[in-house]
Amino acid sequence: MEPKRLSTGSPRVILRIKRTKREWRPLEDRSCTDLPWFLLFTVFCVGMGSICGFTVVTGGAARLVFGYDSYGNTCGQRNEQIEGVRLSGLDHTDRKYVFFLDPCNIDIVQRKIRSLAVCVSLCPSEEMRTYQDLKSFAMVNGSELCSYELAGHKYPSLPERFEKCPKLPVPPSKALPVFNRCTPVDISCYAKFAEAVVTFVSDNSVLHRLIAGVMASKEIIIGLCLLALVLSMILMVIIRYISAVLVWILTALVVLGSLAGTSVLWWLYIDHRLYANDTVSKVAKEGKEEAELSRDSSQALLVYAIAATVFTVILLLLMLFMRKRVALTIALFHVAGKVFIHLPLLTLQPFCTFLALLLFWLYWLLVLLFLGTTGNPVQNVETGLTEFRLTGPLQYLTWYHAVGLVWISEFILACQQMTVAGAVVTYYFTRDKNRLPVTPILSSVLRLVRYHLGTVAKGSFIITLVKIPRLVLMYIHNQLKGKENACARCMLKTCICCLWCLEKCLNYLNQNAYAATAINSTGFCTSARDAFVILVENALRVAAINAVGDFVLFLGKVLIVTCTAFAGVLLLNYQRDYTEWLLPLIIVCLFAFLVAHCFLSIFEIVVDVLFLCFAIDTKYNDGTPGKEFYMDKALMEFVESSRRLERVVERGRSRAKEVVSEGAEMKPMAPGTSSA
Repeated sequence: MEPKRLSTGSPRVILRIKRTKREWRPLEDRSCTDLPWFLLFTVFCVGMGSICGFTVVTGGAARLVFGYDSYGNTCGQRNEQIEGVRLSGLDHTDRKYVFFLDPCNIDIVQRKIRSLAVCVSLCPSEEMRTYQDLKSFAMVNGSELCSYELAGHKYPSLPERFEKCPKLPVPPSKALPVFNRCTPVDISCYAKFAEAVVTFVSDNSVLHRLIAGVMASKEIIIGLCLLALVLSMILMVIIRYISAVLVWILTALVVLGSLAGTSVLWWLYIDHRLYANDTVSKVAKEGKEEAELSRDSSQALLVYAIAATVFTVILLLLMLFMRKRVALTIALFHVAGKVFIHLPLLTLQPFCTFLALLLFWLYWLLVLLFLGTTGNPVQNVETGLTEFRLTGPLQYLTWYHAVGLVWISEFILACQQMTVAGAVVTYYFTRDKNRLPVTPILSSVLRLVRYHLGTVAKGSFIITLVKIPRLVLMYIHNQLKGKENACARCMLKTCICCLWCLEKCLNYLNQNAYAATAINSTGFCTSARDAFVILVENALRVAAINAVGDFVLFLGKVLIVTCTAFAGVLLLNYQRDYTEWLLPLIIVCLFAFLVAHCFLSIFEIVVDVLFLCFAIDTKYNDGTPGKEFYMDKALMEFVESSRRLERVVERGRSRAKEVVSEGAEMKPMAPGTSSA
């Protein structure tokens, strides 16, 4: 008997009343999810913006951009007196540039120039060798390069000139375009810093040749980077045609390799035994030590051979039982290739994500530099220079800013995952692919912004809670390198490794939770639970897809890197000095791997979302009228072949039962049991 409809309701409301437990409802309803977390993330972002505003209001941004001298005066403006600091509160309206008296005195550990700095009206454009040159420059240009208490016309005769005037000779310098610092034209004085950074280069000529090779090959490097980009985009489309070949080649290599290794170990054991039997009389004459050594070697080889045999048998059994699931991986790769054909804007996702991350990182770095010049003026006891530092509760602004780096970066990456998941879910659960939205990617972005930003904020915050302790432990491990004992080092590495594994597991679960949210429009915790249940029910399939699929994608990355490197060798062949190849090829290969990883990670997300949709489809639909499958033809063929195999197995079991039952019926007719 059908339930009575409510006057103000709809059939969907009645279905919800009938449900005893919540089911998957692909693309039926949309509602805001995890709204409190969206509000929390909004408040956090307002706090990040407030830090930037604080640095601007308190003068930290102006001190970074315009520069300040060693007495706390900002160049290019009128300053207020700082209590306890002499020569502060000067009017530097006409002095717009920062000049370092000894620009080459660099503290490599603190990454600072340990030199007295003054504000000048003009940077010296020519080299000055004497104090008379300094006097002439001050008289002609009105730019005094010594400390403010020294008169320019008295430079050559003042005894303080050795401490409060520039170190001679003064190199020619130019002002930086934005930051108004006088920088030496010849940067050779920074050789100490370069040597500290590039510690692996002992010969400066080698470094110069490597840099010269990069500069001479910059056009080739740019061209090869573009080649890697094009190859990655092409591979995402054609991988569905070569995935089957790669998978079976991988399977054959693993099986043949394990069989070959096992055979070699047994051959070594048998050969060693035969050799030992032939020489047993000689060994007996020479002594017992050689005999014991030979016996130990034979036993070790026997253990190795048995272990390899067990491993090979287990591997072959796994291959036998997992062959259907390997076929599912191939089918998913095939469908993923079709997704990129129907949704070509997916290929732009790495660019959009990288651009968003780059803009945020630039903003974050700029605000961090602002924080470095914000705070109260403090006089350095060692150098006597005035520095600006955050004191009291304000010093925690840097920590807040650091947490923002991790959380917002993870939020941007999670937005990419949710966008891709939403587009793939729309593709999968649309029966008629000709009726797809005009731009499924843009539709997915709009759904994300309108409904699911709270879910993304919550998922990214969970990753942040795991990542920050791991980064802190890594920092502690690096700071204590060479100081801690072996036990502490082992414990630190163990904790770092465990947190890394937990982060990877949570990343995978989050990705499936976003896909479940895109399907059902449920909150993060509900989506994560539902996705986890589906994944546990298909654990063997998940293992096969992750193992085989990840290796195929790794082979794709290797293919792109090797093709790019081969093209680089051909293009760089005209340079006979082969040492100049090294740095350009390293740069190109690193860029090629980074690009391939970015693009194929999108492909991996598509495969994972397709598998979740497939698992839901096969769980709630069986192909009968009213429960038709949503899946693609390739996946349908996989399901049909699996069903045919199951029917064959079921027939075999039923025939076996019939044979057993017939035998049981014939048993009373055995001789000796019948009546006379």
